[in-house]
Amino acid sequence: MFVPLEDGIGNDHYLRLAGQAAQRLKRQVKEPVDYVNPYIGNISHLLVPTFPTVQLPNSMLRVYPLRADYTSEYVSGLPIIVTNHRERSAFSLLPQTGSQLALKKQYTYDNEIIRPYEFAIELDDQMSARFAVSHQSAIYEVSYDDGIAPSVVLATDDGQLTASGRVIHGWQRVDGSVSNDTKVYIYMESLEQPTQTVTLSSEGSTSGVGFRYPLLTQKVHLRYGISFISEAQAKANLYREQSGFDIDSLATAGRQSWNDALGRIQVKGTSDNDLTVFYTAYYRTFERPVCMSEDGRYWSPFDGQVHDDGGTPFYNDDWIWDTYRAAHPLRTLMDQSVEENILNSYLLMAEQMGNGWLPTFPELNGDSRRMNSNHGVPALADALAKGLRVDAQKAFRYSQKAMEEKTLAPWSGAKAGWIDQFYQAHGYIPALNPGEKENDPNVNGWEKRQPVAVTLGTSYDAFALSEIAKHISATAKKKERQQWLQLSEKYARQSLNYRHLFNAETGFFHPKNKEGEFITPLDYRYDGGIGARQYYDENNGWIYRWDVPHNIADLILLMGGRQQFVANLNQTFAEPLGKSKCEFYAMMPDHTGNIGQFSMANEPSFHIPYLYNYAGQPWMTQKRIRQCLRTWFRNDLMGVPGDEDGSGMSAFVVFSSVGLYPVTPGLPVYNIGSPLFPSAVLTLSNGRTFEVRAHGASAQNKYIQSATFNGQPWNQPWLSHQQLMQGGVLELQMGAHPNKQWGAAEDAVPPSAKIN
Repeated sequence: MFVPLEDGIGNDHYLRLAGQAAQRLKRQVKEPVDYVNPYIGNISHLLVPTFPTVQLPNSMLRVYPLRADYTSEYVSGLPIIVTNHRERSAFSLLPQTGSQLALKKQYTYDNEIIRPYEFAIELDDQMSARFAVSHQSAIYEVSYDDGIAPSVVLATDDGQLTASGRVIHGWQRVDGSVSNDTKVYIYMESLEQPTQTVTLSSEGSTSGVGFRYPLLTQKVHLRYGISFISEAQAKANLYREQSGFDIDSLATAGRQSWNDALGRIQVKGTSDNDLTVFYTAYYRTFERPVCMSEDGRYWSPFDGQVHDDGGTPFYNDDWIWDTYRAAHPLRTLMDQSVEENILNSYLLMAEQMGNGWLPTFPELNGDSRRMNSNHGVPALADALAKGLRVDAQKAFRYSQKAMEEKTLAPWSGAKAGWIDQFYQAHGYIPALNPGEKENDPNVNGWEKRQPVAVTLGTSYDAFALSEIAKHISATAKKKERQQWLQLSEKYARQSLNYRHLFNAETGFFHPKNKEGEFITPLDYRYDGGIGARQYYDENNGWIYRWDVPHNIADLILLMGGRQQFVANLNQTFAEPLGKSKCEFYAMMPDHTGNIGQFSMANEPSFHIPYLYNYAGQPWMTQKRIRQCLRTWFRNDLMGVPGDEDGSGMSAFVVFSSVGLYPVTPGLPVYNIGSPLFPSAVLTLSNGRTFEVRAHGASAQNKYIQSATFNGQPWNQPWLSHQQLMQGGVLELQMGAHPNKQWGAAEDAVPPSAKIN
């Protein structure tokens, strides 16, 4: 409204004031990125902590502080780029004062602030730095106290750096268990003109270049680009993304990028802590894999070549043993095109390696083949079942070759050997008898055979391969259709191989020797050595008791029916450690986050709380999910129960907090749990919205009393992917006490593999 004033000030004045007020109000209202606390989990319960990562979603340039964890007294410089999700960084920037320049330093630090897109830190009480990041470039602003001689050193542990004018450029090798001479290149430019350039080297492999600045210089501005292709490409990446040294604009753009990504899920709740845990978990699902395409090209460590990407971004750095369970399904829901690009990158990796083997642990320097089984297969099967654009023929061929030509021995990229021949003949990996020496050279001396874990994991992979063949048969020509159906049936039968290790007397999956005899005596809690690797992997027999996510219906039958199945589940959450914590965790360091023998800290456990849905007790799933979320995920420095290896654990939190979970990647189905928030609105890959309204949801009101889906009564504890993608509303009435009838009917259970 126009209001004339005596001093002649009119509408423009009011519009300006209104705009300023709106900006102040906007800053007071939290956006999704404001809830992210990168420090959650920075102190580990036992093994590796989370790191407060600064990057844009799924982008190549990632950094976190150069220290062991939050309790570290010193940092060893300012980070340049993470080259392995939680293990390695390349280069370090060392702000310094005085006449002597050093290649290695330990700084005291204070007043550190980290956000997903920027960070600030004070060093040695006389310097401070601010950082903001883009996709393949970043800016540092380093400030110095008055009256000191400022300088910076860029150091590399295994590379070469050169300076010319205001520019430092060079490279560093990306070390690791696999190498195809992967290098990361840098092009760094200083806004201020240095007075002197100094080249430094040490007796070891560390070297660097230093810039000295005039005495009165109080701020040094540095911008840099990163590339895995060349120094020239690093320069091109920098100039493409930065027109100057404006760190404020870069931070603002980064903030918007994160709000765009995190804002795809809008949750409402009364607790800032719950919102912080949720959005921090969601932020961590974007840490990996990372887009490696640079101006339409990418470096592939899988053949040591630079490739044109053909307009399709190439992704790398994905620990699939962890991420296939929930991180890939979450991305399928929320950003299908990125998931398609990631999976198609897998297929390119298989081709580039020359053997046609689907990768299992692709990293920036190659496929390290860590962990066990070939769980890229269910990731591909899940995508095809949900309508993603993936080459099904290649998916089948490279999956089959990985499962049958590569050894199933954990942590090995060797060709199939003796235990593989045994598996093909007998349907299980044989365990060594006590005192028996290993006779297969493919078996890693530390990781062992992991016979139960590998047998169960490969059974699941066979199910997924069967589903891929079935998918191909649906559109195959009549002459070929029967061949694909026969292949589907072949692998469906192999997906039942877990039965060979089920001990009907104990109700556990039990290691069996090559003679077909169960290893006895056996304590399912402790036996198998460190991490139970002689029989299981990282977890004990209580966890692997449930590792048949593709065929829960059959597992119920093996255990003797619903009643016994539920009793066994309940006992898992009640069974004590049986030893002191120091003794138990010395043997099972990954098996933390305990509720009884259940381990919230390790990926094979994530689906276990949802298994009550398959046995007529959805209310117990609701109880367990809230128990897990409330016990082990909190807004504090120890608020993550174990290793967050690759966003699998974070994706569990995201899914479970909105009330859904994909128990069986490969089947387009989501279990319903207990939503943490009264409202969660998901903006799906196709642009439609799906909302979960949990009326009355609170810490006490965790049980579903009744439900409707798009206005119609809903009495089953699951939804199909197709139903979700059509959009709509799942409406739940929540209460403090269970409705034991809701979702309990025998015909209401979530689907399992239909294999006899």
